[in-house]
Amino acid sequence: MSRVARPIPTLSVVLALAGVGVSTYLTIAHYTSPEILACSASGTIDCARVTTSAQSAVLGIPVAVLGLGFFVAMSVLCLPVAWRSDRRAVHLARLAATTIGIVFVLWLVYAELFIIGAICLWCTVAHVLAFGLFAITLVTAPDTLGSEVHEG
Repeated sequence: MSRVARPIPTLSVVLALAGVGVSTYLTIAHYTSPEILACSASGTIDCARVTTSAQSAVLGIPVAVLGLGFFVAMSVLCLPVAWRSDRRAVHLARLAATTIGIVFVLWLVYAELFIIGAICLWCTVAHVLAFGLFAITLVTAPDTLGSEVHEG
């Protein structure tokens, strides 16, 4: 496996840990009260409306908890030791997780805009962090998974 540029592991783990923080905050709000969210509750920006909507749970599992699980897993998959791993499965797991994560994010953004009719700023932060992880993983995939393209 080729090594990725030095700042990539650090940047990815920072994004993942920031996601753990935001998702923890959203999970606490889910299990206590949406009123603890530092977010507008009027007009288009309404975290409480989003986090208490029917779309805030999938198969009975709060989306905040799913996000927390995603970002915890990504924190492990983005550790420098994982980036240096010679095990292809580690890099495939990172790519698969971020791909599934971004597909879910796209669904959540659609739900916010077209079903709920409101946007949660904290959720948007989590979405941007997930997108950053996806972009990093996608851009580095040729280096971590090998590439058929040979320079010459």
